[in-house]
Amino acid sequence: MRPVQASDALLEIDGLTTHFFTREGTVRAVDGVSLTVPAGKTVCVVGESGCGKSVTARSVLGLVDEPGRVVAGEIWWRRDGQAPVDLARYGPKSEEMRRVRGGEISMVFQEPMASLSPMYTVGAQLVEAIRLHMPLDREQARERAADLLRRVGIPRPEERLDAYSFQLSGGMCQRVMIAIALAAGPALLIADEPTTALDVTTQARIIDLIHELQAETGMSVLFITHDLGVVAEIADEVVVMYLGTVVERGGVDEIFHDPKHPYTRALLGSIPRMGAGTGQRLATIRGNVPHPSDRPSGCPFHPRCGDAVAGLCDRSDPPDVRVGPGRTARCVLHENADLIGDDGQLGAEEVQR
Repeated sequence: MRPVQASDALLEIDGLTTHFFTREGTVRAVDGVSLTVPAGKTVCVVGESGCGKSVTARSVLGLVDEPGRVVAGEIWWRRDGQAPVDLARYGPKSEEMRRVRGGEISMVFQEPMASLSPMYTVGAQLVEAIRLHMPLDREQARERAADLLRRVGIPRPEERLDAYSFQLSGGMCQRVMIAIALAAGPALLIADEPTTALDVTTQARIIDLIHELQAETGMSVLFITHDLGVVAEIADEVVVMYLGTVVERGGVDEIFHDPKHPYTRALLGSIPRMGAGTGQRLATIRGNVPHPSDRPSGCPFHPRCGDAVAGLCDRSDPPDVRVGPGRTARCVLHENADLIGDDGQLGAEEVQR
């Protein structure tokens, strides 16, 4: 694919493929993902656990652990009107990637307590992140660290600089992680399930904080989550992933009010509804996400899909189909709409092919 041309495209991923090479075989964790993050926008990547969301995010910054590696695709990155660069061509430990990682693109991880070292104060870790990307002495960096903690809503920041992570709550630790991510003023923040380990009230505060910081700085956000409530609250655009592939993408209102892919409809249908009758059974998606090393033939979702067409969905792995302006869905029901009969089955002539 050609480099990013759209003036509002900050990050463009095209055909990203990340595999893990194990003794049991090759695990196709990410299998041809394409998505775009416009400048100043929030793009939410949603899907069940095991769909490749986190591996996609880590692949952008070269943070995939062995035995995994990016084997194909392009990750075009552009900032401040500069010519786009393909991050997939940078080595994970290269000087170019170190400059981008933290300085231009920052990441907040799911478990704040595990991300912060208990051996060093939060101030020491924040000062290190600041000095890595900014020409400040230790005293100047400490002043900036206190300002960052204040900015993310931590009271008495000067005192908190000398605290250890185990002395802070989970919500406080996540705010520290956000402060570290903002240390060098990144253009893109990747948030990988940043609220999953937190209680509901703290989750809401962290989401509000990210939203406020985005409005203040103009940064873009790539938000990884399985919580559709969060998506409805913060997303401009939505990317739905299933088993390492993007099955649907579009604007948040379009996705929620007119989903095109059966998996998207199933996710939305499984949201608990206010006012549901007492004792009423919750809607669920049948079955489980298969392991990436045991992918079904044809459409990856067809064994769990209530709309699957025998003889078609189990044979054909569909391409992305344009289903509207700026919208795509990866489903044979759109690709072969003219071949499906009124009974929802593939015509006899097509089955014999």
